[in-house]
Amino acid sequence: MIQGLYHPTRRIEGELTLAGSKSISNRALIIRALSPDPFPIHRLANANDTQLLEALLATTDTLRDAGPAGTTFRFLTAYLSLQPGEQILTGSERMKQRPIGALVEALRSLGARIDYLEKEGYPPLRIGEPDNMGLKTNEITIPANTSSQYITALLLIAPTLPNGLKLHLTGHIVSRSYIELTLQLMKYFGVQHQWEGAVISVPPQAYQPRPFTVEADWSAASYYYSIAALAGSTNLVLKGLFENSAQGDAVLAKIMPQLGVHTEWIPDGLRLSKKEGTLPPVFEWDFLDCPDIAQTLAVVCGAVGVQGLFTGLETLRIKETDRIAALKQELAKVGVKLSALPARFSKRDNREHYLISEKAEVKAEPLFQTYEDHRMAMAFAPLALLGPIQIEAPQVVEKSYPDFWRDLRSLGFEDWG
Repeated sequence: MIQGLYHPTRRIEGELTLAGSKSISNRALIIRALSPDPFPIHRLANANDTQLLEALLATTDTLRDAGPAGTTFRFLTAYLSLQPGEQILTGSERMKQRPIGALVEALRSLGARIDYLEKEGYPPLRIGEPDNMGLKTNEITIPANTSSQYITALLLIAPTLPNGLKLHLTGHIVSRSYIELTLQLMKYFGVQHQWEGAVISVPPQAYQPRPFTVEADWSAASYYYSIAALAGSTNLVLKGLFENSAQGDAVLAKIMPQLGVHTEWIPDGLRLSKKEGTLPPVFEWDFLDCPDIAQTLAVVCGAVGVQGLFTGLETLRIKETDRIAALKQELAKVGVKLSALPARFSKRDNREHYLISEKAEVKAEPLFQTYEDHRMAMAFAPLALLGPIQIEAPQVVEKSYPDFWRDLRSLGFEDWG
């Protein structure tokens, strides 16, 4: 299936109420499952990943298939390690290529009984009844430079362990904001912690059930910031977002003035408008704490003709696809280059640097592949403001934002072809 898309006027005006954050919803669902009593969750995300996690938590089936949902798989790995009986946790073919070894080893050291059914270090998993879970030790070490979801999975179960958990993080911490989001949610439900240096300590304690409302998704908001940057004029209200948000992607409100987009806070949300002025020749940002908006910003830089100097992309290679390779391939279709800079640029901080260069030119209805990655589809869709485009496998957005295409049409985007 292919989605053709264009915008006949380049004028963006309207109002959208964004769905609840998938990241927050998934954490809240695990906390509810671990709580002594259920509690209501309002504005739960309508993302496929969230609906899948909710269903898998409720099922009594031995076989649980998380499909392509990485967060769902990782959170369930930790959650199921506490449960009686034996479960098989599997996923899509792409999921079977995404590493899980660091989390499995950490859980095994706590007493979990987990076996690999195919390739060592990768899904699918057989998760047996735990062996004195949390009694052998309450102190483990895990690398912090791969995925914050491993750390979150462990933190969510930490207060339910008989002696709590002392988690030592090694290496450079990636996506720190997602760890802080987890701890903030746990605090909302009565769980206290200490984070000193590279050690997070969570004493044994019970989650305190209380009603919870999910904030709208800042990752979803990023696509409208992109649309605002590419449009000729913008007057767009996005409802459901919090000004003092714990989501790492909320940094957009600080980033986007550099690229011509102004944020005005209003009751229950914000208003986006174009900001007059000259764009900078170079946009520089470290995406270590907000990797999910890197694709969006790469497209914006190419579309408006601003060079982008990006760091903090370490985790992009182990997402739904290798997002760095995918970005390079698809940006080239509109004449934009994504290049890894020579090692001399990394001598000071020993990190990879990437350069976005050239200005996008949309012609001959380019067809953008999505690589089974929802963020590829949504990051490239705003280019329809520059001319007719095509998006391959548009249904992939259902993973996190099922109403994406409907919402674009409400803003004047039209089907093409």
